[in-house]
Amino acid sequence: MVFLHTTYVKALSDYRLELKFNTGAQGIIALKNELWGETFESLQEPELFATAHNDPVMRTVAWDNGADLAPEFLMSLLQAQSGLAA
Repeated sequence: MVFLHTTYVKALSDYRLELKFNTGAQGIIALKNELWGETFESLQEPELFATAHNDPVMRTVAWDNGADLAPEFLMSLLQAQSGLAA
């Protein structure tokens, strides 16, 4: 069984991320409407959002404030936002 994980993460303007997954899927997702709650609201600061990186241990997107998002959630956003079937 292969576990889903990100292989590349790049922060873009307007709270978007460019992502690549170990499945070959790739694209850009918008996170503006997802940045709520105690951990994620601070990511509304552009400078902090820009610290997005591919964490080598968790193998998903993480930020300098300790926030991270599950690769399955990221993939579901990519599919929903690009109109791909799940």
